[in-house]
Amino acid sequence: MKDSPGLHFKTYLLLLLMVLFAPLGNVLLSKGMKGIGSAKNWAAADLLHILLKILTSGYIWLGIACLLAFFVAYMLVLTWADYSYVQPASAFSYAVVAVLGYFLLEEVVPPLRWAGIAVICVGVFVVGRTPPRTTEKA
Repeated sequence: MKDSPGLHFKTYLLLLLMVLFAPLGNVLLSKGMKGIGSAKNWAAADLLHILLKILTSGYIWLGIACLLAFFVAYMLVLTWADYSYVQPASAFSYAVVAVLGYFLLEEVVPPLRWAGIAVICVGVFVVGRTPPRTTEKA
């Protein structure tokens, strides 16, 4: 089956958006929740106070917006490419998560974790060398 060149561009563009927006959304949610803190007990007043902090946090809302953008891109790319291509190709987001965690959350990423991420990225490269669609359109 021969794909049009536009299919490849759209597919790769949406994969790029997926790889960026999912980790960015999760990192922003993490940053927002770390700024809010946790409930000391399960009293209704404490939980309500935390809920109000969550609803007024800019990081939380930006994280939600990024995750919604990821979800839209994910749904669209699944209409153009096989799931067996999309899911492994989107695993490159593990590298983005590590970089964002290091720079935005100031986390320490050990060398063994970087090595594991490199192995994943090599796998993504291998998957990326295959055609994005192997089935006929429904």
